[in-house]
Amino acid sequence: MRKFKAALFDLDGTLFDTEGQYSILWGEIGRTYHPEMPDFAQRIKGTTLVQILSTYFPDPAIQHEVVGKLDAFEAQMNYTFYPGALSFLRDLKLHQVKCAVVTSSNHAKMQSVEKAIPEFNSLFDRVLTAEDFSASKPHPDCYLLGAKVFDCSIDECVVFEDALTGLQAGMSSGIFTIGMATTNPREVIQTHCNYVLDSFEGITYQSILRILA
Repeated sequence: MRKFKAALFDLDGTLFDTEGQYSILWGEIGRTYHPEMPDFAQRIKGTTLVQILSTYFPDPAIQHEVVGKLDAFEAQMNYTFYPGALSFLRDLKLHQVKCAVVTSSNHAKMQSVEKAIPEFNSLFDRVLTAEDFSASKPHPDCYLLGAKVFDCSIDECVVFEDALTGLQAGMSSGIFTIGMATTNPREVIQTHCNYVLDSFEGITYQSILRILA
C-alpha cells in the first residue's frame, strides 16, 4: 500500500516557471556554437551541465564561455513558483511530509535560487543537485537517492515531474510519479507517469492521499 512520507520535486518546469527563460538562453548558445542544431535548446532539456559540456562543448575554452553565460543568466533569472506550488509545499510541511528538490542543476544555480527566495531553504529538507548523483535523468538514481536520504521505501515517496526524461526517471525508480502538465500537454505525458496534474492550484496533502488511494 502506498503511503506519503516524502515528496521529491523536480525544480525547473515543475515548481518554477523557468523553462521559457532557459529555452531563450540555450537557444542563443545553440545558435552561437551549434547552428547546425536548430533544436539545441530542446535537445539538452533535462540533462546535467556536465553532460551538456562533455557532449557538445569538448573544448575547455568554449566550456568556460558557456558556463560564464549560464552563471550570469541564472544569477538574474526570475524564479517564480507556479500557481499553487508554494501553498502546497507549506501544507506538506504542516503534515510532516519530507520534501526534497531533485534537480539536474548544480550548486551554483541553487545559490542563486536561495538568494532570490529567502524562504526556499525552509521549504525543503534536502536539495539534491547534479553533484550528488553520477547518472542523471532519465536514470532513476536521483530519485532512488531521494528516497534513501529520507530513509523511506519507494512506496512511501511521490515524484513530481514535468519533463519526459524526469518522468522516465521517476517511473524507472518504482516511485509513484505524478506528471505536471506545465511544460508538456497532458496528452503527451499521460502515458509516461502514474497520474497527471494540470497544476498545483488547489492541491493539498489530502489531495495526494486520495490520488494514492
